[in-house]
This record gives sequence, C-alpha cells and structure tokens, in this order.
Amino acid sequence: MEVSGRNITVIGAERSGVAVARLLKKAKANVFVSDVGKSQHALKNIEELKKEGIECEFGGHSEHVYASSLMVISPGVPTNAPVVVEAQKRGIKVVSEIEAASWFCKGPIIAITGSNGKTTTTTLLGRILSDAKKKHVVAGNIGTAFSSVVLDVDEETVVVLEVSSFQLDFIDTFRPTIAAILNITQNHMDRYDNSMEKYASSKARIFKNQTADDMLIANLDDVWTREKIKSAPSNLFYFSTTQNVSQGAFVEQGMLQSRIRQTNYSIVRTDEISIKGEHNLQNAMAATLAAQLVGIGPAFIKATLKNFKGVEHRQEFVREVNGIKYINNSKATTVEAVEVSLKSYSEPIVLIMGGKDKGNDYSTIYELVKEKVKAIVATGYSADTIVKNFADKVKVEKVETIGDAIPNIASMKKALETATRLAEKGDVVLLSPACTSFDWFVDYEERGKIFKQLVNEIQEQ
Repeated sequence: MEVSGRNITVIGAERSGVAVARLLKKAKANVFVSDVGKSQHALKNIEELKKEGIECEFGGHSEHVYASSLMVISPGVPTNAPVVVEAQKRGIKVVSEIEAASWFCKGPIIAITGSNGKTTTTTLLGRILSDAKKKHVVAGNIGTAFSSVVLDVDEETVVVLEVSSFQLDFIDTFRPTIAAILNITQNHMDRYDNSMEKYASSKARIFKNQTADDMLIANLDDVWTREKIKSAPSNLFYFSTTQNVSQGAFVEQGMLQSRIRQTNYSIVRTDEISIKGEHNLQNAMAATLAAQLVGIGPAFIKATLKNFKGVEHRQEFVREVNGIKYINNSKATTVEAVEVSLKSYSEPIVLIMGGKDKGNDYSTIYELVKEKVKAIVATGYSADTIVKNFADKVKVEKVETIGDAIPNIASMKKALETATRLAEKGDVVLLSPACTSFDWFVDYEERGKIFKQLVNEIQEQ
C-alpha cells in the first residue's frame, strides 16, 4: 500500500506503536502519534519520537487523531476503545501494526497464533531456523515489533511472527505463506463480549487472505480449531498427539513423525524432546511442520528439539532461597496456562495470581487448586474476582494496589513479600497470573523481569 504523503495516526506509544511510527515516517507518511498517557515508558517514547520529527501527544486523544485517512493501533488498544469506534464512524480505515508492517515485507511470513503456546512455538521455530543457518527474523507479539525489522527483510529471509487475536482483528491484506493455529481455548472474553464464537473467529482471521498456494498448520485435537479451519482455503497440515494424520505430524510408537506430500519422516523420539508435557509436544509438532515447509531437514529439527531449553517467563526457575523455590510463569495469561503450570509441581504451591482479568472462567481449576495450592496471593485489578472465586477453597490474601505507577514495582514487591511469608521450606512460590499485565506493567515480560529482580533481592537466612 502506498503511504507516502498520507496523514496517518498511530494510537499507542509503546513498542509496536513507536516502531510503526518510525517505519511510516521512513516511508514518507505524515505521522501523528497519540497515547492516552498511563505509562512512563510511553512518555519517554513520545519524547524520543518528537526529537525525530514525529508529531505526538500524550495524556489523551485530541481531535487531531481524526485528521487522517488511516489509523494504526497497537495490540493493547481494545476494539471498542472510543477512539477506534469514533474513527470507524468517520470512515477512517483502522489497521493493526502487523498489517501495516506487512505492506513492506518482501520475504515469506510464518504466522503463529493460539490461546496457549504461541511464544514457545515461535521461539522454538526461530531456534530451529537459527541452528540450520536459515536466514530469518522472529517478531510480533513475542516482543520485537514486526515494524522494527521489516525493512531488513529480503526475499530470502523467513519472517516468524507470533500473532495475537488483537493483531488479527484489524488485518486487511495480511497474508502469511504459512499460518499455524495451535489451539483455541477461552481467553480475552472481556474483549469479545464473552463469546467464544467471536474469539475463535478472530483467531481464524489468520488464514483470511490465504489461498490454496498457502499452508495452514492446525491442531486436529482442538475442538474450536477443527471447527474454524473448515472454511480455510489453504493447503492443510494437521498435528495430533492422539491420532495418525494424512498430512502433518503425529506420534507413532513413541516417535514424532511427519508426513508431507506423501513422504514420511521420522523426526525424534518424544521422550528425547527437551521441553516436556503434551502441550509442548504439540508445540514441537507445529514448529517441526513449519520448519520442514521452509526446507529444514529432520536432522536439524531433531538436534534443536533435543536441546531447546524453553522460553523466559514460561515456567522459568528463578532461584531457591531459604528452601523455597521461586518460579516465574508471567507468560501464563490464561486459566488454561495456569492449569498446565500447577500440574507441573508436586510441592505445595503459593500462587501469585491476578492482573487485568479477561473474563476468565476460574471454575475449570477449582479442584486442581484445592489439590495443589496451599495459598493464593490475589493481585491487581482482578484481586477481588480471585478472592470471590477461591476464598472458600484455599487461603487467599489480597494485596492492595499501591499507587498507579507503571511499572508498579511497589505492588509486586508487596505481593512477593506476602507469598514468601505464606510459604515454608519445601514450597514453591509460583507467579502464574491467569491475567494480562496491563494494570501494573507494560507487558508480561516486564512483569516477569521485575518479579525475578525482586526474588534475587531476597536475603538468605
């Protein structure tokens, strides 16, 4: 799409907003950045953009945001945000940052979405490509904005993108050569009117612009995924841990196998895959198929699957101090991710839970919490909801939010102090929030990093 000379508004001055503003300025667009003004990070970014000659505002959205023909929004901006709704009323085209970045992309795109496992699968695929010396970039929801790297991409560079439903809500021409849907389970109900149908349809937009020349990797074991891919025009590749598939990845006699265009491949024994659990086996299958579809041989894939150590903020052991283990699972922003996490430990758990609730249904983990958790530290905007759901099942202590700073280090420190007080030698203190971080932090990464920093400050006794 031609953007030179166009007036374009960017909503949000965090990572992706800043990156797309710079990208559009390089493309000679007239860029205006507007941020509602809650984060010191955003304020600092605004100041930097102004130095670069990009017009900005901070602290609210003025009428100026509508003096444009195109609005690019960051993933954290809700679909029903007043500024978005008003722009659409006025006939202003609204797109996501990945949509805008894709206009400049020369290389093939592998886009990975799902309610759980996106970051692990994206990171694993990036590692496979790196180990195989395949030219690539990893970007998207994983932490590096697509807009910040797209101009470095040539025809030979594979772009691996982690893509959220929020980013897919506002695509127009975005068309990945390879798309992957890992699973679709209840998530972000607050953004989708408590409708699984609306949420699942958002995920399915990943193949909206694909044709029979493109490829779609899909979880055959997942009910919502199976339903949604019925309308896919793409060349389908399934993965399943429970059954053989005509084309895709499956398990046979303890071996991860793939079948691609009527050729069978033995990849690796499942017990040799370094990341454990059925969910990680599914992640490995999806990454394997994507790697093979861009020409990576089984030997490279096997070597990486045997040595990959996992992802920061995902079941990450931080430290054992005074006989208590501290685990950072900040990436667990869904109830399903918390369920997986709780099942990973045999020790008694003190669970730090909460943040910005997404319309979660906590009833699915009631029994597991009673079995595994000795106490819950309820935090953030959702603290009262967590107390309401679990106070009659386990001991729950609520931590009141201290001030409104972002990042809210003081509140996290209080939550950690509370969890440490409730824990005993032999216990696990587990940060596994089931919620997004946007009440106290910019993103789950910042939440996890600050948690780790505070854990490392605990004194031995």
